[in-house]
Amino acid sequence: MKVNYERCGYCGACVGVCDKMAIELVENLIIINNEKCTNCKLCMIVCPLNALVDG
Repeated sequence: MKVNYERCGYCGACVGVCDKMAIELVENLIIINNEKCTNCKLCMIVCPLNALVDG
């Protein structure tokens, strides 16, 4: 999973939905730990700005 930082509004919606705790909001930056990510795509579904992409 990757973040398109040009689209991201740093709202944290993706952080709240990730039950694997693979996404963090650190100093206004979304960080995805791809080792923890299971590619469930819930973060993509809840992102209001479509800033998350598979890959």
